[in-house]
Amino acid sequence: MPQRPPLDRERLPRHVAIIMDGNGRWAQQRGLSRIEGHKRGKDSVRAVVETARETGIEYLSLYAFSTENWNRARSEVDALMRLLRRYLRTELRKMMRHGIRLLAVGDVSRLPPVLQRDLAADIEATKNNTGMTVILAVSYGARADIARATRAIAHECAAGRLDPARIDETVLSRYLSPAGIPDPDLLIRTSGEMRVSNFYLWQIAYSEIYVTETLWPDFREHQFRQALAEYQRRERRFGRVIASVDRERLRAAR
Repeated sequence: MPQRPPLDRERLPRHVAIIMDGNGRWAQQRGLSRIEGHKRGKDSVRAVVETARETGIEYLSLYAFSTENWNRARSEVDALMRLLRRYLRTELRKMMRHGIRLLAVGDVSRLPPVLQRDLAADIEATKNNTGMTVILAVSYGARADIARATRAIAHECAAGRLDPARIDETVLSRYLSPAGIPDPDLLIRTSGEMRVSNFYLWQIAYSEIYVTETLWPDFREHQFRQALAEYQRRERRFGRVIASVDRERLRAAR
């Protein structure tokens, strides 16, 4: 077993977002169907949620299905919908036991009706849980979300409930999904692809980005902790210049 990377619990990211990529390539490398890759990827979801909870991460966003993914083969889309429904059914008891709250972002109206009902039921059942929050991005696209938020703001202005002169970054953020959730401190992308794939475009403006060659089905506790350790080695400046004395303090803290 590889040694666990050491972590400073005082310097963990509050919110980690993950672009879970590489299921298809993992399966192809093994002569399996893409669906088998997605099945194996579900095990990684379970492992990462458990590790995040044990480590003390407050918010975990998982990019499960994008608006662009609807263009995939019907058989693959149907299989993904079945896997998501199975995950919701099998994990609810664990979410309740560990106090995990579930949220969803995206155009869930495009999901199969039975999946919409299961998702809504799990969100309702876990709404009062006070432990970690898991946010599933399903049928999600950041551009579509920004467009939706802009339309909502326009309606508010037309109705006289919002002064256009008062629209700033804070106001716009309130209309984006997920509302009331802090922006991701860390964005993880598996499979080595160097792009953000229309995920949280507004929210990741100052996120630290960590890309790993590991394909999602092989991304488990050790790989997740490696990403957190790398995050803790970075200086988050948000466009500011850190004075030399503060930089030395940061280095000493490591």
